[in-house]
Amino acid sequence: MIRMSLAAVLLSAGVGLAEPVTVQSCDRQVTFETPPSRAISNDVNLTEMMLVLGLRDRMIGYTGISGWKTLNAQMRKSVAELPELSEKYPSKEVLAAAEPDFFFAGWNYGMKVGGEVTPDTLAPFGIRVYELTESCIHLGPRPRSSMDDMYADILNLGRIFGVEDRATALVDDWKTRLEAATQPIGAGDPLRVFVYDSGEDAPFTAGAHAMPTALIEAAGGRNILDDLDKSWAEVSWEAVVERDPQAVLIVNYGDVTAQQKIDFMKSSPALASIDAVKNDRFVVLDYVEATPGPRNIQAVEKLVAAFRQTQG
Repeated sequence: MIRMSLAAVLLSAGVGLAEPVTVQSCDRQVTFETPPSRAISNDVNLTEMMLVLGLRDRMIGYTGISGWKTLNAQMRKSVAELPELSEKYPSKEVLAAAEPDFFFAGWNYGMKVGGEVTPDTLAPFGIRVYELTESCIHLGPRPRSSMDDMYADILNLGRIFGVEDRATALVDDWKTRLEAATQPIGAGDPLRVFVYDSGEDAPFTAGAHAMPTALIEAAGGRNILDDLDKSWAEVSWEAVVERDPQAVLIVNYGDVTAQQKIDFMKSSPALASIDAVKNDRFVVLDYVEATPGPRNIQAVEKLVAAFRQTQG
């Protein structure tokens, strides 16, 4: 669940911009003269970022959730009165018809490079876009994924909406929890971890620029495909077998359950030699934990517990 232990601090935070603010959004600088009041978010993790910052009353809807994912009870309650404007990626017409002044999305999180919904195509409708930092790799080279990516998005949203104190308090709390969860990690080489998102003929996995790589590293492990210069990509099972992961991180969402993914790996003769499969070392993260958002610290805490158990 999203922790709101700083409720008193958050409720006392002020709202509004004393002066225009400019934030970095991928390769653009975006200036906001006033806080958005008709915002739309895409995907469950980005929507949770808005909600944890107390921005529910600034939102007119969301997109891109029910087409792939199922909301838990808490999330359903949080967005109960908000319409889902599109079950999957929204069209430019759908967004324009809702008359928002802000769209929080990312590349492959509601927008596609060269697609019909981009910051440039939405600008004529008066819709300003803030792009998820993790997704900026789709526009060109950038540093590998880190926990700072998620922190930056929360802090930038705080500045955009005039709730900077609220955002800072959240980030400070998360950093404190992260430090408490990850010390000491233990001696020896980092645990070799494979991220299994989906796919049977060929696995879809996380590379250097996807959030799971940062989560795994924060928990004291190493993504076996951290040299893959992508965020998410398809690789071969041969590459996975060759790198022999000691643990498998399952990303849980969609029609194929986490247990079905585990059963597939355990029943495949081609994967029988993998250390993680032989020793039944699987850890499951829900989609909202494995993608940038408020549940990332909870995800690291889960991974730390699993890795410590694996390392004895």
